[in-house]
Amino acid sequence: MRSVRTTPAPPSLEEENSYLRQQLRVLTEEGRCNEAAFKRSHQRELDLLTAEDLPQLLQAMTQGMQHSFQLPCISLVLEDRDHELRHLLLNSGVPPYCYDDIQFCDQLSDLSPIYHRLTHPFLGPPTGEEHTRIFPIRERLRSIAILPMIRRGTLIGSLNLGSRDPSRFTRHHASDFLGRLATVAAICLENAANREHLIISGLTDALTGLHNRRYLERRLSEEVSRAQRYNQPLGCLFIDADHFKQVNDLHGHSSGDQVLREISLRVKECLRASDVATRYGGEEFALLLPQTDAREAFHLAERIRQRIADHSIPIGDNKEIEVSVSIGVSELMPATVKNPGQRLIEDADSALYQAKRAGRNRVCAQATT
Repeated sequence: MRSVRTTPAPPSLEEENSYLRQQLRVLTEEGRCNEAAFKRSHQRELDLLTAEDLPQLLQAMTQGMQHSFQLPCISLVLEDRDHELRHLLLNSGVPPYCYDDIQFCDQLSDLSPIYHRLTHPFLGPPTGEEHTRIFPIRERLRSIAILPMIRRGTLIGSLNLGSRDPSRFTRHHASDFLGRLATVAAICLENAANREHLIISGLTDALTGLHNRRYLERRLSEEVSRAQRYNQPLGCLFIDADHFKQVNDLHGHSSGDQVLREISLRVKECLRASDVATRYGGEEFALLLPQTDAREAFHLAERIRQRIADHSIPIGDNKEIEVSVSIGVSELMPATVKNPGQRLIEDADSALYQAKRAGRNRVCAQATT
């Protein structure tokens, strides 16, 4: 007996309409989610593009992104072979070590071998040390996204997102928005560095390479505020080349310029990265010394004085001249003093003139009580 093959009845018009309405709801929800994702991505890019300076940009790329993505961990790895970015941050008054979520590397591959092959976003579970080293904050991460920052065809770092949710970043997720975000971040980083260079060029003394008086005025308020906020000392040195007019009169202004360059070089050799050295004007130099009290500042001043006095300075044509400096030392007064930053400078300047009157080639400290 042959079986009878039955043909299923075609769906009714009501069933077709129900199916189409369901598909429309799915597509509408997908469109809504995509639109929301686009808006969030656009806002994140705007946050980067509107950053006013390098420190603000780095904060937007780390803490700002962490808040926006609502993730437990976001890190930033940047290649900084010549310490350019770190120096720019110091010039901005923000020490690089203040960023717990940023790693500056002389070479990316020294941190992790993943950078040998990172050309596209990596999404998925962390697979070992090569991934965990990228996240300095030790979290129990179940999925990560490592986004390469590429500028002019060169990998300059990565923006790294970490989640405790294993389904947050997987190989099946589209990475277009994330890849674009990393590209925008790379462009913004380059632009911010260029802006900082322009600012520095206007705040740098062309002869000595030190910062100029404008820069000192800009940093003074920052350092005073930081010292008062954390109850830390702040020292100041005023340095003046002794009998400098005679150098110009006897040997010419080009020799005088060489003397100033050599003094600035010897001063810098005695300083820490966090110290601020400026050419205040003429043959005068002013130094701000964070976390340094008057006693420590006095010892530093004595080292600088000896370093300059103990070795003659070549001025060309196999000639050398003996040069000495006088130095005044001051320490930040309590916050109750009116205009403490201005007082710090005035006290150091007053101590300098004490050293001049006492015979030059010496260090004097201004009483701050």
